[in-house]
Amino acid sequence: MTCPLVFHPSFSALGLVPFNINPHYIDTDPNSTHKGETREERILQYHEIPGTPPVLALREGSILKVEGDKAMLIGKFHARLFVPGKKTEEFPTGHNFSFLL
Repeated sequence: MTCPLVFHPSFSALGLVPFNINPHYIDTDPNSTHKGETREERILQYHEIPGTPPVLALREGSILKVEGDKAMLIGKFHARLFVPGKKTEEFPTGHNFSFLL
């Protein structure tokens, strides 16, 4: 049995933060034989839509702890920040992402 694609009208989710979080982010493996889109390609395609917010990509084992107006990256791995029209940046554990709030 196949599952049909379902259009969802919004990415607003719970609206807890004014940007998107991409959990379980996986880096592209240059040795992979996978011919589909990578997570990075999909995020960049998403940013072709005018007005889309930044996307913070969190690798497995990392979280963003948000308390009030403070947002800190906690865990084992760096995070990637995708902002429309800008080069993707890597940020280390312990980075303060409060500027996204």
